[in-house]
Amino acid sequence: MITSYSEEAPSREEVDALPGATLVEFGTDWCGHCRAAQAPLQQAFAAHPELRHIKVEDGPGRRLGRSFRVKLWPTLIFLRNGEEVERLVRPRDAESILQAMGKLCS
Repeated sequence: MITSYSEEAPSREEVDALPGATLVEFGTDWCGHCRAAQAPLQQAFAAHPELRHIKVEDGPGRRLGRSFRVKLWPTLIFLRNGEEVERLVRPRDAESILQAMGKLCS
């Protein structure tokens, strides 16, 4: 699991071309909701360490977040071979994240 949001984001084309299972997480390091989601995310990743994790800083004018129509942080986008399978907005518990990971990794 990645711990900090990256200012450098891949392009939408790069994300769409990723093979296999990927979680793209949008947020910021200073966001209270994003910080609160980190412990449940860490618990969920303990059960799915193989899952690719891309953690992107989002905000006005950030192309990748706009292409996924992200409005609130954190937003978790679960992709399989570049296709969205599940989306969670402001998850508060590990169980909801684990359920989405289960759909993605099954």
